[in-house]
Amino acid sequence: MTHQHLTDEAKPPHAPTHRLTLCFSSTRRGARLARQLAVQQFTEWTGLPYESDPAGAVALVTAELASNAVRHGSLPGRDFRLTLFLLPDCFRVEVTDTRPEHLPPSAPPQPDEGTSGRGLLLVEAYADRWGRAVRDAYTKTVWAEVRFRPMGS
Repeated sequence: MTHQHLTDEAKPPHAPTHRLTLCFSSTRRGARLARQLAVQQFTEWTGLPYESDPAGAVALVTAELASNAVRHGSLPGRDFRLTLFLLPDCFRVEVTDTRPEHLPPSAPPQPDEGTSGRGLLLVEAYADRWGRAVRDAYTKTVWAEVRFRPMGS
């Protein structure tokens, strides 16, 4: 599996076969619910079991992106948005928050660079591609794509 980090691609490269967008409160509970929803939609849309490796990757990636939105991207009273896409070759998770000035680093930290940004190592390990995009003056989106093989392939 090759992992590629991109910072400039804001939109999925292919038309999605399924798409879902919901807002969640910028709380730990909201982040947990976002993770649960992402895995539920992944298994429903792909037919793969909850215990599959791709479903686990979706859970870890979504948990990290959502918790980062809560910790580093929230303003009081503002929610974060989760958008899920089923693309022909992958499942894409996008988390949009209200702090465009707080971008994640362009690459995960090295082992000797302290403790901040460690969750991005999980994203780097479990996502096939990921990146960030600032689409306007009020929001930023961090996204990740997890490849999978459809049932019966």
